[in-house]
Amino acid sequence: MAKVKVYIKNKKGVLDPQGKTVESALHSLNYKNVENMRIGKYMEFELPDKLTKEKAKEQTIEMCNKLLANPVIEEYTFKIE
Repeated sequence: MAKVKVYIKNKKGVLDPQGKTVESALHSLNYKNVENMRIGKYMEFELPDKLTKEKAKEQTIEMCNKLLANPVIEEYTFKIE
């Protein structure tokens, strides 16, 4: 099985209220040097080895664009191992 790791984060310029909340909490714990905290998503799944690397890549892009990420406000990267 090929392991696929998908990383999703908000595009630059899109507000990240969860990231701001975590950054503020870290500041209150005296970690004042933390800046620009961004919160994202990480997903991991497997695809059968019988798929070529190119087909696995195509399928992963399709899944990200259709369901896993919101292409209007999020961007994604992935690795196929």
